[in-house]
Amino acid sequence: MNDFFKHVFTETAFNLLRYFVIAGIMFYLFYKLLTHKVTKNKIQPTKFAQKKDFFREILHSSMSTFILAGMAILAFTPWVKPHTFIYTNLNDYPIWWIPVSVGLALVIHDTYFYWMHRTLHHPKLFNLTHLLHHKSTNPSPWTAYSFHALEAVAEGGVVLVLVFVMPMHPLSLALFNIAALIINVYGHLGYEIMPKGFRKSFLFEILNSSTYHNLHHAKFKGNYSLYFRIWDRVMGTEHPDYVKIYDAIQERRFGKTS
Repeated sequence: MNDFFKHVFTETAFNLLRYFVIAGIMFYLFYKLLTHKVTKNKIQPTKFAQKKDFFREILHSSMSTFILAGMAILAFTPWVKPHTFIYTNLNDYPIWWIPVSVGLALVIHDTYFYWMHRTLHHPKLFNLTHLLHHKSTNPSPWTAYSFHALEAVAEGGVVLVLVFVMPMHPLSLALFNIAALIINVYGHLGYEIMPKGFRKSFLFEILNSSTYHNLHHAKFKGNYSLYFRIWDRVMGTEHPDYVKIYDAIQERRFGKTS
């Protein structure tokens, strides 16, 4: 039992620290230190979040971190763990399975998130849950975890899905959570930082950008996926103006390209 409470404390502290360090660093860089140097990167250049928005986002994100930690802790309880594929001995699987499992977890999460996200946009659920997240029409790094409690439960449910479908070491879960938050913070950054060459690469056709998710916050529909453009393109839910808006931002940054 002592080990369980130790795990509860560690998981909760890790979630809080991860959020405040990653979101805090990005907020300080783009909203304090480099503000005047990245004005051309601003996705919504005529809109700026207020301090009250940041405080609201931090408050709800802090509450969400406890719920997200709780969902992860649930997977390690004596009632759940024996039925999962969680393993604690690194030698049980090849060491290369750690990065592979993290990559697969991101792919599974993207599918999970897309359909969960579309469900939360159903009229009967939106005002009850997801509206809180969409109060940030011009998101910042602090928006990343700014969820209603019920949405936080749904968001955290992906951990249970992962441990029931494939072998996951606690290290894999930790790396997955860190990678997911970094990408999430980038999606809510409010600034586009993709390099010039990204537009001409094959990755542009696959990966989301900060502009991609920012457009979802601005328009309230379309661009439901988290990491990849795949599900939105397959289901016809990608915003029709995404590429045009992305190109306009990059032209503002780098000048007109041929």
